[in-house]
Amino acid sequence: MIALKGKDFDIILVSGDPYADHPLSPVGVIARVLDAKGYKVGIIERPDWKSDDDFLKLGQPRLFFGVTSGSIDSCLANYTPLLRRREKDEYAPYSSGKPDRAVIVYCNRLKHLFPGVPIVIGGIEASLRRFAHYDYWENRVRRSILLDSRADILVYGSGELQAIEIASRLNEGQTLDDIPGTAVIRRELPPGFEEIPSYEEVSEDPEKFIRAQRAMANYKKLAQKHANRYVLQFPGPKYTPEILDWIYGLPFSRSIPADYPELEMGKFSIVTHRGCIGRCSFCSLSLHQGDRIISRSEESILEEIRRLTKHPDFKGYIDDLGGPTANMYGMDCHCCQHGFCLTCKKLDRSHRRLINLLRRARSIPGVKKVFVRSGIRYDLALSSPEYVKELVDHHVSGLLKIAPEHVSPKVLRLMNKTEVPVEKFRHLFLKLTAGKKQHLKYYFMVAHPGTTMKEARELAAYLKKLSAQGEKPVEGVQIFTPTPMTRSTCMYYTGKDPETGEEVYVPRTFEEKKAQKRLLLEATGMMSEFPKRPRRAPQKKLNLKKKQL
Repeated sequence: MIALKGKDFDIILVSGDPYADHPLSPVGVIARVLDAKGYKVGIIERPDWKSDDDFLKLGQPRLFFGVTSGSIDSCLANYTPLLRRREKDEYAPYSSGKPDRAVIVYCNRLKHLFPGVPIVIGGIEASLRRFAHYDYWENRVRRSILLDSRADILVYGSGELQAIEIASRLNEGQTLDDIPGTAVIRRELPPGFEEIPSYEEVSEDPEKFIRAQRAMANYKKLAQKHANRYVLQFPGPKYTPEILDWIYGLPFSRSIPADYPELEMGKFSIVTHRGCIGRCSFCSLSLHQGDRIISRSEESILEEIRRLTKHPDFKGYIDDLGGPTANMYGMDCHCCQHGFCLTCKKLDRSHRRLINLLRRARSIPGVKKVFVRSGIRYDLALSSPEYVKELVDHHVSGLLKIAPEHVSPKVLRLMNKTEVPVEKFRHLFLKLTAGKKQHLKYYFMVAHPGTTMKEARELAAYLKKLSAQGEKPVEGVQIFTPTPMTRSTCMYYTGKDPETGEEVYVPRTFEEKKAQKRLLLEATGMMSEFPKRPRRAPQKKLNLKKKQL
């Protein structure tokens, strides 16, 4: 039983998200794993960072504080792509309940209140800021979050194995060096590390920033100098199907608090695998969770579903059976250590394991429907029409999510997305869904590096064609947001493709970004759904036009 009240905790976790004892809650998973290893865990959820009260309420932990902003970077949660505070957005006002750069804010409060107590930081905000990184929200290169948070150790990736090892080391009074999947600050550079350009170098020289970007990988020992200290990254841990089976086999109650509606929609979702082999340039997943697929065993997944049928709130519907990309389950590729799995000729694209899993899952007594609401990689799905037929016949509620992102070959290359025309998959989908009330839900992106108004018009023309054929192709259009450590962010900051060194056009002004989005909304008839913004005072309008990032 995870403790939420009282004192004398071994570990206290501080999260910018609400706490839920659920396998989709990052802090919930870490808490459950540590609890399974015998540690007494307390959780401080969504603390009021303007006061000491919330940080003091559970006292001082025996081993460490674990700090995370939650499942999303706090700046990404607090600002739109055009840097407008989300709570002030006329179209979709939203407040995350966390401060900007929440990890730094929480850590500095804890350092002040509990001097000498070790602090461990993790989650996506810490993971992708472990080295010097371009910060879109300040339009500058910031140093490693380890220095600004003053944390003792940083965990990158999913974090369960790291949390267990850190707790064990601190419990036994051992050093925190050489823990797989972590980063620390040290005065000396140990042997065996690949040194990348320093914080001072990447801050001033775009070419050095590109060199550092090219070196980024989870499997390396990397070192980056910051003044007279080094940020050291130890290679990531080796997760296996057996480890994932153990984690997701823990007795989660799936209790979700009322102030966590985002998770309620996935209350009865099942995670089938981790990682993604897509390596999309704008996606942070490959440098966070990894670019290899680790699939759970079929029996572990089916046993979890059987347990769900006994849950008092279960009505017979699995909300989602998937992962970062639903149809990558079973594509565990071990041919080489660091190659690009998606281009590997030995990659099993048959979807045989996944088809078998879906069929067995929907045959479990007490299960009425197993939905697949995670997006699928349509170019992979084209390799198995049998899989697509299984999906549309039994697992699609009405919308199937795919993410072509664009149609321009030039932009797709920079995004590292497939150039297989989305029309190929669309034709297969329409053929298999004839007579069914099912539709494709497309995700597209504007203002990505390499996208001029010419490419934006090219995409708008395609969407207009789909609309003319009776489809509503877009639920929303995403404006590219540069997030730390991605290849696309490197392009945005430097104006060059780090892979080739070629110059890349970058749409930087708010006006051009909005113009590209407007083209797509007009092409699909969605522009009329959005009310016009109130007219701003002339001076404010002038300032907005001048602002560039």
